[in-house]
Amino acid sequence: MKTYIHKQFNSILKTYHVNSMLIAVSGGQDSLCLIKLTEDFIRLHKITADIEYIYIDHQWRQDSIYQAQHLVSHISQRKCNLSIYQIKNLTFSELDARHLRYQIIIGHAKKHRLSTVITAHTVTDAVETFIQKIIRGSSLDSATGLNMQRKISGKIQVIRPLIKFSRAELNWFCRKFFLPTWSDTTNYYHNINRNRLRHELIPYIKKYYSCSIENNLSKLINNYIIDNDYIKQNTIKLYLLNRHKFSIAINHKIIQKQHLALKIRILQMFFYHNFNKCLSNNKLYKLINIINKVGIESNLYTLKWKSMAVKISNKWIYVI
Repeated sequence: MKTYIHKQFNSILKTYHVNSMLIAVSGGQDSLCLIKLTEDFIRLHKITADIEYIYIDHQWRQDSIYQAQHLVSHISQRKCNLSIYQIKNLTFSELDARHLRYQIIIGHAKKHRLSTVITAHTVTDAVETFIQKIIRGSSLDSATGLNMQRKISGKIQVIRPLIKFSRAELNWFCRKFFLPTWSDTTNYYHNINRNRLRHELIPYIKKYYSCSIENNLSKLINNYIIDNDYIKQNTIKLYLLNRHKFSIAINHKIIQKQHLALKIRILQMFFYHNFNKCLSNNKLYKLINIINKVGIESNLYTLKWKSMAVKISNKWIYVI
């Protein structure tokens, strides 16, 4: 029997042309839903794409080996490859663990020439991440990072086909199809910020402020993603039009006329694209103030940054 979750999931996957898949899983309900939905999608459409599963064991719990065995037992019935990576150098930082996890997953996809990485993130995960980012004072780009699709490079894309579903909906799906979920006890450790947010802050807001916070923030995130995408496109276009054809330099005359939001992003792109470094806010605003003065004064300005000297002439920003 096909559910409304099947219909939406199939519609999402058909939108993206998937030649090969690396599916990142754990033993939790979201991952088991992803496995079930993907397998049903492949059978329904008779797809012959290469499929592999990957599991990252951070070894935070003593029973993590049993969770891996549980996953092996479940996936072995599907005759697909499962790669398990164990982290030797333990890290209890949620941020560090996430970075390490993505490095391993993307590295595995590149090594085995798998074009699409599929994760089991839900709308609940997106809302939690959004709140965390806002609390930290992150940029619009960072706060909306957990969206449906993300291009890692020209050859690899990350797709989150469950991002339209809540954790409650997937819990219903698991019970309907009797999926053997593994309860991860680390999800209840309140010394982890996300868990405190999930079990204390969001339920408090639901009870006393808005019972539909998840739905409301999901709509807000989608609006921000659209706005952010528009700003990104304009930033890339202006950067490509104004960079020097041969040297590491950018023409700031046209940039000077743009909105502050575009000025900031173009300059950030210039330094990140050429030096793989992000300017601090102090240096960034100092550079913008100098650019605004250049039209009035004809002096050559120099801004020291790390081991480089950023030169601002009457027309160009270049680096020595």
